[in-house]
Order: sequence, then structure tokens, then C-alpha cells
Amino acid sequence: MTYLHSMQAETDGIRAILPAKWRSLDGIVGVHWEAEAQAGASGYYLSPDPRIVFFFNDVSSQIRVADRENQLGRNDRGMARAIYVPAGVPMWTRFSARHRFSHLDLHLHQDRLMRYLAPSLGASKARSTIKRPVEVQDVGPVAALSRLVVDELSTDTRHPLFAESLVGSIATALLDIPRDDEAIQSGRLTQAQMNRLTSHLATHGDQRITVAEMAEVVGLSESWFATVFRETTGKTPLQWQLSRRIDAAQDLLCNGSLTIADIAAQLGFSDQAHLTKVFRQVVGETPAAWRRSRVQS
Repeated sequence: MTYLHSMQAETDGIRAILPAKWRSLDGIVGVHWEAEAQAGASGYYLSPDPRIVFFFNDVSSQIRVADRENQLGRNDRGMARAIYVPAGVPMWTRFSARHRFSHLDLHLHQDRLMRYLAPSLGASKARSTIKRPVEVQDVGPVAALSRLVVDELSTDTRHPLFAESLVGSIATALLDIPRDDEAIQSGRLTQAQMNRLTSHLATHGDQRITVAEMAEVVGLSESWFATVFRETTGKTPLQWQLSRRIDAAQDLLCNGSLTIADIAAQLGFSDQAHLTKVFRQVVGETPAAWRRSRVQS
């Protein structure tokens, strides 16, 4: 399939520092960028085709991303290492600090993506899958596959089928392909479903996620999800989410120089007092006391 991707991209304060590596394959265009952005740099992206973006370094603290322009600075989130953007879904980004980064863009014709998925999933389930955006911080084997794709962008020594098969593996590893039949049969969430929830929460850490949204992430009804979630974790979905947010607060208290008020804002608490109250309930002491004890030890 002869395919040339098209994407509306508007950037300010971002520049390529090396010539891009790119290669056109069957229904796929792969592009590897080395770039640098100034603090406050911004970008807007919209494509009529699905695309996968993989960052070779962690950019979650430097790049903020939002689904609407007016959410930047108010209801945005850190950019995940790997994202899948469905066709026609816009994305706005802003850099909080000067940063050099490396990323792989994979532009896929929608028919090509369906050819990867439909033989195994069926056309209906495949169409549903490619409409769901994905943001994953724990990239696992996708990192190794992406490096192999970059190698293939600048060489013609192997048949294009090799690069195409690598892209197919990245897509199937990254896309949110539900396996709710396993949860129904066992009465518990699978490890893959728990991983999807953990990744979703990690990339939306500044927002409170509803039970309905969590159920949608794993492909279950809200009522059934609440039942199997408690059976799996021993907690309600909201109790589990709160404990994960407190875990994130502890990481920020240990590893950064943010104030407690900054941490509260970043993790979606209404203010420092709200974080302090919840933190004390879960951990048994205030964030300030907990931070001091870790510094002293």
C-alpha cells in the first residue's frame, strides 16, 4: 500500500538537532527525531490517521499534554513514554523546562492497522480497539522493539517485511486490547487489566478517575468491575486509587524539591491541607513529618 502520511503540526520553540531518519513502508511511515525544546515551547498535533509515539527518555516531568488547548496549565498531565493517538484526535503539548529528547513517530494507515488486528480479534473488536487512546509509562518490550525500528529507518539491508513486523508487534503490545472474558470466568481482574489501570492512573495522576472510567479502561461494566476489583485487590476502586496517589506523593516527597503545596496540586488534591489530611489517614503522619524522617535517615 503506497502511503504518505499527513499531519497538521504547529510548534513553537522546538527544533530538530539532527536530520530526521524516516522510511515509508506498506501502510506505515516511520520517523525518528532528535530534538530540543525551550522552556515554554508548545505544540499542536492532529492527524487523519492513527499514530504511535515512543520517547526514548522519560519526559513526564518536562512535557505536559492535554486533549484541549484550554486544559494546558489547568488539567493537563505528564507525557507518557509511549502513546497511541487514534485518528482525528488532537493533542496539545507544552514544555515546562528546556529539554532535549528523542522519539519515534509511527504513522499508520487505518486499513493497515486493521490488517494487523482483525484476523485475531474480528473486525468489530478491532475497530473498537483502534478508537481507544493509550498512554503507557511502563513501556516494557516496546522500548527494544522501537530501537530496532529506528535501526531499520536508516538501512535497506533487510526486507521491509522485517520493519513492518516490528511495527505490528509494537501496535499489538501497546494497544488496549480487552480480554474481559478472563475476568468474567475467574471473578478477578487479570494482571494485564491491572497493568492498564496502573498505567492509566500514572498518566492522569492530577485527576480523580471515576469508577466508570476505570471500568472502561479494562472493558467491563461498572457494576461487574467494582465486584471483581474488590475480589482482586481487597479494596474498592476509589480506595486503591487513593493509595496509589499517596504512593506518588511519597515518591515526590523523597525524590524532588517540590513543596507540599506543589505536590498537592500536581496530584489533584484541592490544596495542601487536603493532601495533609489524607496522607495522615493513610500513612499515619503528615507529609512534612514523613519527609523529615526520610531526610534524617
